[in-house]
Amino acid sequence: MKHGPIALVDENCAVVFIATKDELYEKVLSNMQEVKARRGKVIAIADEENENLKAIADYIIKVPKTIPELSPLLTIVPLQLLAYYIADAKGLDVDKPRNLAKSVTVE
Repeated sequence: MKHGPIALVDENCAVVFIATKDELYEKVLSNMQEVKARRGKVIAIADEENENLKAIADYIIKVPKTIPELSPLLTIVPLQLLAYYIADAKGLDVDKPRNLAKSVTVE
């Protein structure tokens, strides 16, 4: 989180982190602390065994610990559900995404 994105963080901003214990874990923790320093809300998706995040994250969504190769498959599920429920709460039609025709080309 450098320059532009971190400048957008304030007390009304929530940032979602995938904080599984891998080679980038320490950098993710550092970014979480930067968000907290700017009074942003931290939502972490983490391994169920990870107790270190309680001091940093406002909300923790736990996923089962697995091998690194399967971790993306487990962390994507809560991200998809979060996107669905946010769109639904905003009153958006989740079955008809906006601007889909602009990003999908049919041949």
